[in-house]
Amino acid sequence: MKRIWLQRIICVLLLGLAITAAATAATPPNIVLIISDDHGWQDYSFMGHPHIRTPRLDKLAAQSLVFKRGYVPNALCSPSLASIITGRYPHEHLVTYNDPPAPPGGKVGKWQEHPQYLAAWDEMRSFITRVPTLPRLLQAKGYVSLQTGKWWLGTPANGGFTAGMSHGEKTRGGRHGDEGLDIGRKTMQPIYDFIGNARSQNKPFLVWYAPMLPHSPHTAPQRLIDKYKPLAPSLEHARYWASVEWFDETCGQLLDYLDREKLADNTIVVYVADNGWIQSDKGDAQSLRSKRTPYDAGIRTPIMVRWPGKVTPAKSNRLASSLDILPTLLAATGIKAPPKLPGINLLKTKAVNARTTLFGGCFTHDAVELRNPAANVLSRWVIDGHWKLIVPVPGRKGEDVPDHPLLYNLAGDVEEREDLSAREPQRVAVMQRKLDAWWKP
Repeated sequence: MKRIWLQRIICVLLLGLAITAAATAATPPNIVLIISDDHGWQDYSFMGHPHIRTPRLDKLAAQSLVFKRGYVPNALCSPSLASIITGRYPHEHLVTYNDPPAPPGGKVGKWQEHPQYLAAWDEMRSFITRVPTLPRLLQAKGYVSLQTGKWWLGTPANGGFTAGMSHGEKTRGGRHGDEGLDIGRKTMQPIYDFIGNARSQNKPFLVWYAPMLPHSPHTAPQRLIDKYKPLAPSLEHARYWASVEWFDETCGQLLDYLDREKLADNTIVVYVADNGWIQSDKGDAQSLRSKRTPYDAGIRTPIMVRWPGKVTPAKSNRLASSLDILPTLLAATGIKAPPKLPGINLLKTKAVNARTTLFGGCFTHDAVELRNPAANVLSRWVIDGHWKLIVPVPGRKGEDVPDHPLLYNLAGDVEEREDLSAREPQRVAVMQRKLDAWWKP
């Protein structure tokens, strides 16, 4: 008799486990992707900034797997965002620039209305429709998705979003987000409404939260500007620092909403910045070597992944890339990744530990040729362990393009001040061969 009861208990337990597993499989995790805009990699409390306070991102970092040596493959808004959503290098998805070339003969200040320019803009926006994107891939598994904030590539539907704040029409000011740029600066309600609708339909969701913060205009609340004015070297710095904390506050509002609605435990939160910040104040050379340049001040960013109960919080000094976000999220949701993605699953320790190199390039702000990445590239870079090589394209002019290859040891030279290329010619040669093998535009 005891044996029969024991068998029944085991059967009940196994049935319970099966039901739990089935319920888990039937409840895919929600995803919130937080992308800050023009945000220096050191400009967080948890990354060691002596003055900027980011308490909500600090809390997120404490709950996340944090890659302190994260990078984006391009330090310019549009191509960087396109790489996040596709998991591919700019020269692969073809969005290597922010704007098409100016039309020949176009009037200064009016060429954005020129028919040739508008046709080029339409062609540029079509590139994203020809490659798999995170929203499109998730939609096949029943996800709904919302675009908010920065979005350069026309309507949100171009990227596969099922909903969005931006209209994306160039003739109505739809260059890089239009009405979507209200998110964070004016309101968070569209996100809350979207999530509420998704829940009413019992749909898993993706939220693309990419506010134009701390990007200029640095119009943070005056209370924050006043807080930083005594601490900052200039008013421009104070306004930027205030905008960083303002962005942090909006992240807190979003994360608090997930907590209130009891969504946090089944929501993956990923954080990344699109590139570093750039300013006009000539007193800070480091900031000037940032956005639109191949230096770490432009391309480095912390990357965070929070998934309660699934991802153990930790801080890692291994190399990570924004290209890893798509394959990581696809793996987490059980979706097969497209072939030949360059990124890895950041939740696989073996893959993370095996990686030793990252690659990227810097391109012109305005296209030289729409479909030819090689015509638009200014410089390329490779990181191999703690060594970094920057190789300019001969004859190209652009934002801080060097006139010869530059080699830095990032382990002891975080700000890339000492060029070691003359002392290490063999290392330069080896790293350049790796760079050339990667670069296949």
